Amino acid sequence: MPRRLGAEFIGTFMLVSSVCGAALFSAPSAGLMTVAFAIGAAVLAMAYAVGHISGAHFNPAVTCGLVAAGRFKGADAIPYIIAQVVGGAVAAAVFYVILSGAPPGKWNDFLAISNVYGPGHFPLLQVALTEAVLTALFLIVIVGATSPNAPAGFAPIAIGLTLTFIHLVAIPVSNASVNPARATATAIFGGRTAFSCLWIFWVAPIVGGIIGGYLSRWLQEEEVPVAVLAQRATGD
Repeated sequence: MPRRLGAEFIGTFMLVSSVCGAALFSAPSAGLMTVAFAIGAAVLAMAYAVGHISGAHFNPAVTCGLVAAGRFKGADAIPYIIAQVVGGAVAAAVFYVILSGAPPGKWNDFLAISNVYGPGHFPLLQVALTEAVLTALFLIVIVGATSPNAPAGFAPIAIGLTLTFIHLVAIPVSNASVNPARATATAIFGGRTAFSCLWIFWVAPIVGGIIGGYLSRWLQEEEVPVAVLAQRATGD
């Protein structure tokens, strides 16, 4: 377990580092696409690097969704979630220090990169719907891409590209959480407004993740590979 938790800490640290680095420093001049591709590439890389150790969740909503899908032990969920939240918070703290030494320029602050709703932003209902639906789709991709029936070795690519798509869609609406650890990390330094909105960025992604997990469990007949099903059908 310690190595698995360490892998989750490091993977979530990398994910939140990609959010903070790209959103604080690159996005003001290069746009939201830089954030989306930074996050997708970071998760793709870490899935290859430590996925064989911990399963590469890096996200409490993914952990809960995989429990719902029957892919992960419920008893291990809380330690995973703690490791993810701590890893994300440490990454945000590192970039808070970096931002404090930034020279005059066009940079974002932590409130600007936090997940919020309300006046000046999309309303609560639309934000919650976006977060829940996109997290559910993310879980369907994760479970399907890692199924025994899926092509071996390509799951991190599918997962990374899906996360890129999710951020391209959701950044204008909710700043794209789909990950309570990511939302918590930036809210710590985003001030009262970010903290007051944080609850929905736990509830909506976890609800979406659980829905996606159950849908995936229904869609995937994972224990029986296609070749075995063919043998059963032919009687060989």
